[in-house]
Amino acid sequence: MILPKTEEEIKNIRKAGKIVAEFLEKVEKLMRPGISAKQIDELAWEIAKKRGGHPSFYGYRGYPASSCVSINNEVIHGIPYKEKILKEGDVVSIDYGVIYNGFHADAAKTFIVGDVDGKIKLLVEVTEKALLEAIKFLKHGVRTGDLGNVIESYVKKYGFSVVKEYCGHGIGRELHEDPPILNYGKPGEGIVLVENMTICIEPMVCAGSGRVKVLKDGWTVVSEDGSISAHFEHTVRVGEQESEILTQ
Repeated sequence: MILPKTEEEIKNIRKAGKIVAEFLEKVEKLMRPGISAKQIDELAWEIAKKRGGHPSFYGYRGYPASSCVSINNEVIHGIPYKEKILKEGDVVSIDYGVIYNGFHADAAKTFIVGDVDGKIKLLVEVTEKALLEAIKFLKHGVRTGDLGNVIESYVKKYGFSVVKEYCGHGIGRELHEDPPILNYGKPGEGIVLVENMTICIEPMVCAGSGRVKVLKDGWTVVSEDGSISAHFEHTVRVGEQESEILTQ
């Protein structure tokens, strides 16, 4: 059974979300050629611990880092190896979660290093806007299929493809809770979302087909056709008429 959160629980998720937001704001200064993914991950660890939290991803199902740093055709779950060095023209998606006082928050943002062509800029802009359109649409009584339809319909208008094998999720005491929040769906279908549920909405979008595969490291998900991808995510509280972003 999927239960709404209490005000006290939401308060803790909001505090975790502030830590996540602080990292995603500060990490933008590292988006330059020559910076390693390991340096990004060190900042992720440092900010969580400094604020009294702990990185949600570290050790989760054996994951070896505090953040996910996915570059270009890497869609999600890119391990931040020290050998992974940012270069001019890279598209870098960073996913980060924090647990604070027993509650998680999770968000992702895609950055551009230097200059890229117009189609790639559009991909990043469309992915972020698809997330914001879904959040704007979300309120008490909306179904998960409604949300997925909002995301996919927006993305397809621009000729891009959502990734269907991975999705958003509920969040709270666990990093991943029910319900799954797909990035596609049919209006009127799926689970009804009610006030004070907390969910992560996270469109993952590719310039190509949207089909993906997992690399031999067991974590890194890449586009099958090598196309560039973008990923944005927020933790959101479902409101009666208007929902609240908890990771900003």
